[in-house]
Amino acid sequence: MKPASFDYYEARSRAEAVSLLTEHGDDAKVLAGGQSLVPAMNFRLARPAVLVDINPASELDYLDHGEGRLRIGSLVRHNVFERSAPEGPLGQLLNKAARHVGHLPIRVRGTFGGSLAHADPAAEWCVVASLLDAEMVANGPGGTRVIPAADFFQTVFTTDLRADELLVETRIPLLPASAKVGFVELSRRAGDFALAMVAVAVDMDGEKVQTARIAVGGVSDRPLRASAAERALQGRTLTDESTEEAGEIAADEVETIGDIHGSAEYRRDLVRVLTKRALRQAIAG
Repeated sequence: MKPASFDYYEARSRAEAVSLLTEHGDDAKVLAGGQSLVPAMNFRLARPAVLVDINPASELDYLDHGEGRLRIGSLVRHNVFERSAPEGPLGQLLNKAARHVGHLPIRVRGTFGGSLAHADPAAEWCVVASLLDAEMVANGPGGTRVIPAADFFQTVFTTDLRADELLVETRIPLLPASAKVGFVELSRRAGDFALAMVAVAVDMDGEKVQTARIAVGGVSDRPLRASAAERALQGRTLTDESTEEAGEIAADEVETIGDIHGSAEYRRDLVRVLTKRALRQAIAG
């Protein structure tokens, strides 16, 4: 199939993009990598009257370290983190997650910001943003708004972004050098949408867990934090026993949903297994 007719505009700056979004409102969609939007348009699942192409806005393509955080411009492509991730535990986590994003052509063209704005609950970057309490920076006619990850993802394909706002940047806190990270997911075939995924970041104080973060994706209408499992690991060593227990707790606390690809019960079991695998991956380094 082919998409319904639409008007096409190039935005050469963030200001121009916001102006176009303000003018056209709900009729407009932002085109970045297009790896989700264009197929949806071809199947007529999405029928925007206006496309605002932000690819000419090169000011949105940057990575910047400073003030204890990594700032990621919305036009940064997925494969940047596969080829040259930042150093340290955060870079390791981004690299692990990037390798699960679709197929190579998607990673070359798709964008970090586009993935977050699309808000697919089975998207790797949405889970990473939730895991690390990222902040999303939106520009609109009223100025700049900073949205915590906990508020940004609302339900399937729905975020806190307003129709006249553009996601311009994501801010992710840097992880301490002592942190250990893991990222695992299960899909039917390489590159398919994940049936479940788990990301972990564990800050160690010697052999003991100081703080633990566990985020789950692909099992509900948005990425979820397994907060009870996080608390259960505090002050403990990462052993087979403690990781097994964390997996059981995560499976009990996370509300899963079923579809044609897997039942809620199946996904709950995946949460249990993948949480253990992600923590053991973190232990192994």
